[in-house]
Amino acid sequence: MGQFHFTPDHYLELIRADVPLYDELQERTADATSGVRATKILELGTGTGETTRRVLARHPAATVVGVDSSAEMLAFAERELRPSLEARIARLEDELPVGPFEVVVSTLAVHHLDSSGKRDLFKRIAAVLQPRGRFVLADVVVPARPYDAVTPLTPGFDLPDTADEQIEWLAAAGFQPRIEWAQHDLAILVADLP
Repeated sequence: MGQFHFTPDHYLELIRADVPLYDELQERTADATSGVRATKILELGTGTGETTRRVLARHPAATVVGVDSSAEMLAFAERELRPSLEARIARLEDELPVGPFEVVVSTLAVHHLDSSGKRDLFKRIAAVLQPRGRFVLADVVVPARPYDAVTPLTPGFDLPDTADEQIEWLAAAGFQPRIEWAQHDLAILVADLP
């Protein structure tokens, strides 16, 4: 996928061109946060706030701490979602905000980490999530069938792994994970803490 964090004003048109199932992915991601009573949510890779807006529609009493490395993208999201969004400029590799959070959600961001970076992030998410909390990960994955790889990727920037590998790493971090939805090279993983 292109480096959309440089163009917040045109993000939606660009991402929808590269990811035709983008809106379905977003809706299903937000739906996957349902069933957990959330007042404090952590979002990793907030971007322009598309996921934030949809998650807040399911959890209107919640506050979202949104993390992104792009100040420009976060400023765009904050303009739209204030006062429900507390924006923090940080990378996924940085220390996570202090929890506990009832829900952690990330859409189309974690695939920028390599395998060891993902494993480390999953452990750090488990540490800031409260017991019986939920992590929802919606992202590009390496599909089982090569012809299902339809999302354009940038070598060295996009580093997806298989959904099954990530399920394994989530379980090792203490989660009870499952694949909630998968189409082509997109998947939504839901990981509950016991």
